[in-house]
Amino acid sequence: MPTLFISDLHLCKDRPQINELFLNFLTTDTKEIHALYILGDLFEVWIGDDVVTAEDKIILAALKSVTQSGIPVYVMHGNRDFFLAEQFCEQTGSQIIADPSIIDLYGTPTLIMHGDTLCTDDTSYQQFRSMVRSEIWQTQFLAMTPEQRQKIATKYRNESKIQTKLKEAKIIDANQQTIETVMQENNVLHLIHGHTHRPGTHHFQLNNNSAQRVVLGDWYEHGSVLIVDKSGYDLKTLER
Repeated sequence: MPTLFISDLHLCKDRPQINELFLNFLTTDTKEIHALYILGDLFEVWIGDDVVTAEDKIILAALKSVTQSGIPVYVMHGNRDFFLAEQFCEQTGSQIIADPSIIDLYGTPTLIMHGDTLCTDDTSYQQFRSMVRSEIWQTQFLAMTPEQRQKIATKYRNESKIQTKLKEAKIIDANQQTIETVMQENNVLHLIHGHTHRPGTHHFQLNNNSAQRVVLGDWYEHGSVLIVDKSGYDLKTLER
């Protein structure tokens, strides 16, 4: 049975057609699979397990149906939804996994990541990431009211959109040297990640060995899923 990988869905009420595409994917594409991995940014924003919208509840229930059928769902934090926590896991039956993680993918040790830590040329983002991932900042944020949290999340999102437009494309992409260093540190030749919204398969040499990096696509206009089985990798587009 195949294993599926997706990321960067950015689900929210403003893109109901993508929510519907994801719900259809869960219903039709996860029937006979080994596992589903969601490598970050399942939601456009997640300001805490205690703030769940009507749209969110539908998504959570659909994920619960998948896990109740016996299919494991593994969720990795992205840069938008790193507040997913215990209550989310209880409501969906899914498991939060560390970023990065190494999995045995049909006999091949494979590194899986969200991918934002690979974008080391974007120093301003890395500084911001360090701040919001700190225990002190997160404790202070979660102590705020939902309205205050939403206001801050919206502010940061708007600023991010502006900064992304101003930065050169190569700045916000994964750095090849960082990619190779991370893979060497983890002793792997295969890497799967999201975040950059630049789907594709990249082949290169690492310590005189053939290495492979697969980048997952986002779900802004259509779906993107990586299907892996014993025969290899298939990065597919899901039309609405």
